[in-house]
Amino acid sequence: MILTPTMERFVLHWGEMGTRWGVNRSVAQIHALLYLSPQPLPADEITEILSIARSNVSTSIRELQSYGLVSVVHVMGDRRDHFRAETDPWSILLLIAEERKKREIDPAIAMLRACTAEADADPRIDPEIKARMTSMLTFMEDMSGWYDQMKRLPRSTLQNIVHVGAKIVGFLKR
Repeated sequence: MILTPTMERFVLHWGEMGTRWGVNRSVAQIHALLYLSPQPLPADEITEILSIARSNVSTSIRELQSYGLVSVVHVMGDRRDHFRAETDPWSILLLIAEERKKREIDPAIAMLRACTAEADADPRIDPEIKARMTSMLTFMEDMSGWYDQMKRLPRSTLQNIVHVGAKIVGFLKR
């Protein structure tokens, strides 16, 4: 695979966006390359195209696989593993959201539950502080519950909600 200047710009920008989202630049660039690639790529080709160390490619691919964004594909006549990225933007969004919820939101809710329980049992903690902790816990649980409801909806319904939401915001701006 040969990157055109436009493709290279896409891959480099995706890498920069990844760093802003808390993802390693190499991980994001490999995802972008596989997203654009019309055929699955072996790790050595990814290494060559992006000029990234082979060990970095292997580590990055494992991370992308843990998110469900990249899968292994076997190519007839080639014993190497090839990798293909999910290409549907909605699937990508939902996979990332689910994994980030598991890694970030769920542990935060567990910590907030423990802190509010401890605060309720500790008479030294000011009632205002307890109220703030409870308020944050309630907010996080509400948002988590909303997300759980949204992810169970059929994709077409979710897309309609997004489109209707955009129309409502446009209407409210008038």
